[in-house]
Amino acid sequence: MTRGLVGVVAAGGVLGSLGRYAVGLALPHASGQWPWGTFLVNVTGSLAMGLLMAWVLTRIDPHPWLRPFLGVGVLGGWTTFSSFALDVHALSGSGRSGLALGYMLASFVVGLVAVAIGLALGQRAFGDRPRPAL
Repeated sequence: MTRGLVGVVAAGGVLGSLGRYAVGLALPHASGQWPWGTFLVNVTGSLAMGLLMAWVLTRIDPHPWLRPFLGVGVLGGWTTFSSFALDVHALSGSGRSGLALGYMLASFVVGLVAVAIGLALGQRAFGDRPRPAL
């Protein structure tokens, strides 16, 4: 681990977490309702991860802290598995097991589709992966 890497990841995590907190304030949900805030951050985070990977892979020599800052820090703080799990538990506990199952399936399927869209958009915008020099 290089010196300063933990600080870079933590700084990105602060930015992502603050953004997710703001989304939670903007899109509150009551117990037993679809958690739109969590769904939104996880889907947009998946899309952003696809874009980020397409962009990073086109860089010949990306800065070694770029991916940890953006991928682990910012997007790790932006997306949330723990809130997703708590939302599923709360939906199930309020007698909305069908909604909980739909939420789980939608989060999984839409998240994977968002990553694929992000990668496709990124490859179109940034081009193909550079070939190593021989």
